[in-house]
Amino acid sequence: MDKFKAWRRRMATALAMAWAAALALPLAAAEIVVGQVAPLSGVLASTGAQMVLGGKIYFDWVNAQGGIHGAALRLDVLDDAYQVADTVKRTRELLARPEVVALYGFAGTANITQLLADGVLEQGGAALVAPYTGGESLRSPFNPWIFHVRAGYADEAEHMVQQLTTLGMNRVAVMYQDDGFGKAGLAGVEAALAKRNLKLVAAAGYERNTDKVDEAVRAIQGADVQAVIMIAVNKPAAAFIQRYREQGGGAQLYNISVVDPAEIVKIAGLKNAHGLGISQVVPYPYRPQLPAVREYHALLKKYAPGAEVSYTSFEQFLGAKVLVEALRRAGPAPSRAKVVKALESLQNYDLGGITLGYSPTHRVGSRFVEVTVIGSNGRLMK
Repeated sequence: MDKFKAWRRRMATALAMAWAAALALPLAAAEIVVGQVAPLSGVLASTGAQMVLGGKIYFDWVNAQGGIHGAALRLDVLDDAYQVADTVKRTRELLARPEVVALYGFAGTANITQLLADGVLEQGGAALVAPYTGGESLRSPFNPWIFHVRAGYADEAEHMVQQLTTLGMNRVAVMYQDDGFGKAGLAGVEAALAKRNLKLVAAAGYERNTDKVDEAVRAIQGADVQAVIMIAVNKPAAAFIQRYREQGGGAQLYNISVVDPAEIVKIAGLKNAHGLGISQVVPYPYRPQLPAVREYHALLKKYAPGAEVSYTSFEQFLGAKVLVEALRRAGPAPSRAKVVKALESLQNYDLGGITLGYSPTHRVGSRFVEVTVIGSNGRLMK
């Protein structure tokens, strides 16, 4: 009898352990890991913070709905301080981890160009979705690894030059960052002017990762131009605007899309920044007219209360929506190759009033461009 009782106890214990293990299974559900390398320090730190925020609010919402095929989505973010060598190093670190199924939201034309030159993306076999760059060298010639959400710098340059020449401004200068990013934008402006049988009056560079723009100010100040198109990031753009205006420069100023207007106003001062034209590659995010903008506002309020609406975080929010849809289409336990194939299947995909599309031979999701202006209150106006 005692042996029978002991056997029953052992069976009961075994059953209890089996049930406990079964109940614990949902808690140990698989994760889907996505890697991001972003400039969280250095000259582009405020932009990097906005980039990460835009993705995070959407990924948080996805997880609150139960994840993707029951798996939680995890975003692992590494800082590259906008330094090319660090971008390469951090990307290699992410791709060395088999659980990382895709890359998302990197910054910098020169940085990502180096990833291609070194074969890092090809060796890793992972898609890079929604990089924060419009560099043409990342679009042409075709490469299969990068899925762009934004229009290219050539598209932005064409739009700005079209607007300037329509207003009768034919004497144009460019202030540019002396690297792959700046030179891509410079080439775009030159091509847009050449289409109209015009040439640049002046071009002046500044050193990457600095705000040493005094020489550029002097060169453009002495060139008697009607408009200056800046291919610059926040701090050097703001430094140029401030010094150019304070030294009497009266040309119409434009900047390519990769600047934060709030940061420009803060550094350059509203008096100097007022009237700056900024090209944009996603729709106006400040008025919730489109379904995607309404969704962005709601999730920003829910998951980042107090955070400001910005073009940068909205662009990366859209990129996150693209990536999540691809992960859904890739099915349970997605692989890097499955995610690439799923992205290629997103043809005429509606993000909520904003449509983009890819294919096996096409990686530029959108060519949308419009120009906004910093108003007298420091806010962007359409």
